[in-house]
Amino acid sequence: MGKMQAAEAMVKILEDEGVEVIFGIPGAGILPFYSALRKSDKIKHYLARHEEGASHSADGYARSTGKVGICVGTSGPAGTNMVTGLYAAQVDSIPIIAITGQAVTAQLGKEAFQAVEISKIVEPVTKMSCCVTEADHLPRITREAFRIAREGRPGPVLIDLPLDIQRCEIEYDIGTDSSLDIVKPAPDKQKIRKAVEMILEAEKPLMLLGGGIISANACDEFVALAEYLSVPVVTSLMGKGGIAADHPLYAGQVGTSCNTIFGNKVFLDSDLVLGIGCRFSDRHTGALDVYTKDRRFIHIDVEPTQIGRIIPADLGIVADAKLALEALMDTTKELTPSRAPAEWVTAIPEQRTQYRRRLDFDQVPIKPQRIFKEINEFFDEDTFFVTCIGLNQIWSSQFQRVFRPRRYLIPGGAGPLGWDLPAAIGAKIAHPQKTVVNIVGDYGMGFCGEEMAMAVMYEVPVIVIVINNGYLSLIRQQEKYVYDMNYEVNTWYGDIMIDFVKFAEAYGAYGQRVELPEEIKPALQRALDENRPSIVEVIVDRETDASMGASLDKIVEYEPLPELVSMDTL
Repeated sequence: MGKMQAAEAMVKILEDEGVEVIFGIPGAGILPFYSALRKSDKIKHYLARHEEGASHSADGYARSTGKVGICVGTSGPAGTNMVTGLYAAQVDSIPIIAITGQAVTAQLGKEAFQAVEISKIVEPVTKMSCCVTEADHLPRITREAFRIAREGRPGPVLIDLPLDIQRCEIEYDIGTDSSLDIVKPAPDKQKIRKAVEMILEAEKPLMLLGGGIISANACDEFVALAEYLSVPVVTSLMGKGGIAADHPLYAGQVGTSCNTIFGNKVFLDSDLVLGIGCRFSDRHTGALDVYTKDRRFIHIDVEPTQIGRIIPADLGIVADAKLALEALMDTTKELTPSRAPAEWVTAIPEQRTQYRRRLDFDQVPIKPQRIFKEINEFFDEDTFFVTCIGLNQIWSSQFQRVFRPRRYLIPGGAGPLGWDLPAAIGAKIAHPQKTVVNIVGDYGMGFCGEEMAMAVMYEVPVIVIVINNGYLSLIRQQEKYVYDMNYEVNTWYGDIMIDFVKFAEAYGAYGQRVELPEEIKPALQRALDENRPSIVEVIVDRETDASMGASLDKIVEYEPLPELVSMDTL
């Protein structure tokens, strides 16, 4: 044992837990931690320009790797600025740890400068939050933070550090300390057997791949079970990429806005759904009477409170997704040989193509769909795509083809504008040899756009595609069809708009503007060749709407349907 400051002990634990990257902003309330951090030769710090940006970068890093992301800020506003990032991580089950400074313990509760009870503020959006008031407890609390962030349903944790606690000398020896064990709940064997029997009895069973499958690194096991049973697969928005877009069993994506036509059709044709690692959120299910009618549900999730919370489960199983899938496969092999696909299953690849929405528009101003045609054709299957809320997100989810897990990063539950750029930076830092593309709307780019400075400062060559239609376009569409108005959604002021080329150049990045369809691919190539942070601004048709509806059987298609497809066939 040896004496050291508590902050130094915390940094040693971060190193031991495998932390290599921290996103943060130093301030007076957290300087003892930074003093310890500067001595580390294992952790690289990235200076964010806003604490919300730091939290989203930690989130993007975590989503793209499965590791715990770390963000750090000072006392007071730094923590409140992180609340949105913690909320986004909490609802999407992303493991991040936020570390905040705090006034000295003697000033707690006395409204000292930049002293706020951040641990209480973030309680609803974290798995654990605490203000450390005993320095000797900090090593144990830090280890527990990593365990809680990782175990069960992953999620965010906040540790608040008063100044005197950070500076306090404690006895600590990293050689006698280690990570806490992670418990993974195994499934009930009888329930697993019942689940397999239900699948084998069903005429048109379906497997729903949720984001929890990606979090559990269980995509291979999921696809292997689907292949053995010859059961079609659909994904939720958070599950996108968990099965390759061209897999013969992949029917598509289910949802009221983030959907594919064929994904919704196959779901509505099913009589049993095996959903694993999914929350059955409202933008996935739409009207519950339509979603549940004439079909049974098997729901498997690591979090007990998720079972039956929204969809009454005919069979609920609490278990780690990978352990559940392994058990399902073992039991399936006991009960049946590998099954040949039914005729309706073998038809999936052809029908998936037949029901694909049209992307090949040639008009000017550019139709947004055309951008995604070019994206699908230009970038390889190992590219990481990052997007956020807005019609840009809905178009992306509907049109983009994704082939691998953790290659499609999106804040599905919280949907905070501005999440995507810092998250893309976090993903690129985690995967420096991979291409990372951020797809954003012109309004969303105004949120956390300051993090372009972080990308330029540390030479993080993310490619940002700004779909510029001069609108808060998702809200414009809702106003148009629900409220018959167009009020306070125009982001262009007269003939003037934000010049994103100059915006990029002001930060030291590379900027281009595209106004013709045939210019899109050359612009993407130039951005790739520059190998530095870049913005490709694409001016698009202002009034194009995205397909959506209130229920899975009533999705409004604003563009002509593909040839041979009519509403009667849906």
